[in-house]
Amino acid sequence: MRYFLRNDTLFLRGDFTAASTGVRGGLRKVATIFNHTVPKAFPHDEPAPAMDAIAARQGFFGGYFGLLTAVPMRHLCILQYDCVTVFVTAGISGAETEGPHTINIIACSSEGLADGALLEAILTVTTAKGDALRAMGYPVSGTPTDAVIAACEGEVQHRYAGTLTPVGKRLSDAASHGVQEALKRYRGEVEREAPSLFVYSRYGGDHWVEWSPEGCPYYPCHFEGQRCDFCYCPFYPCRDPSLGQWVESSRGGQVWNCAGCTLLHDPAVADHLERYPEASLRELKKMRKKKGPA
Repeated sequence: MRYFLRNDTLFLRGDFTAASTGVRGGLRKVATIFNHTVPKAFPHDEPAPAMDAIAARQGFFGGYFGLLTAVPMRHLCILQYDCVTVFVTAGISGAETEGPHTINIIACSSEGLADGALLEAILTVTTAKGDALRAMGYPVSGTPTDAVIAACEGEVQHRYAGTLTPVGKRLSDAASHGVQEALKRYRGEVEREAPSLFVYSRYGGDHWVEWSPEGCPYYPCHFEGQRCDFCYCPFYPCRDPSLGQWVESSRGGQVWNCAGCTLLHDPAVADHLERYPEASLRELKKMRKKKGPA
């Protein structure tokens, strides 16, 4: 799965099996998932043709699921928790006639989910959304226009996605934290000029960390002049033995360790990936090979 922003649209690209509660929703294979910000005067009675146009303008064919929101993409919250990545935009107000009311959640797993688990994932994140709203003092569990997309890639590894399952717990925690953080940005309590990235960390106790390249205490972790735009690598885990290796986890099992990889810290490589967000890992490695080591 690769994700990137183009203007007012978040795009996810991959080989997904996905379920959507949005316009033209259902359960099927799709290559593209997006969440698009529309103007407040958007004609709500014709969303489907507008979504067709969004996909067509980018040249994305092969099926898609799309969501629409009036919330600016700078308020987007992205949360990574092991195999799970959750994307949240949220707008809600105390009075039902004020402002844009939509909470959109896209939950993606890099480990395959059975069809039933995908549908259960929608229930899991929807329940987490309601819990988050009540924790913030809202007397509602959502808005009339909320939508959820649950997606996965790869061979099926999970038959269930309830909150007592490993993948369900991650989905629930990410959705709950994401809804609350997204609403803080929408309400102006937290100011950010760009989307926020949160990573679930186990160092110093399990907790969420909002990552930012500014003021990073570990800079430079590789070399002076490195680029940190992709500190949390969009290819992880790439499984490329020239860039990393599997190691034993302190909690059991194996994790992909790529602490020594400098590929996306190379300024030229980072520039290329920002310009061409669907560039392959092989393409980026060739660029560095032509340029020489950093």
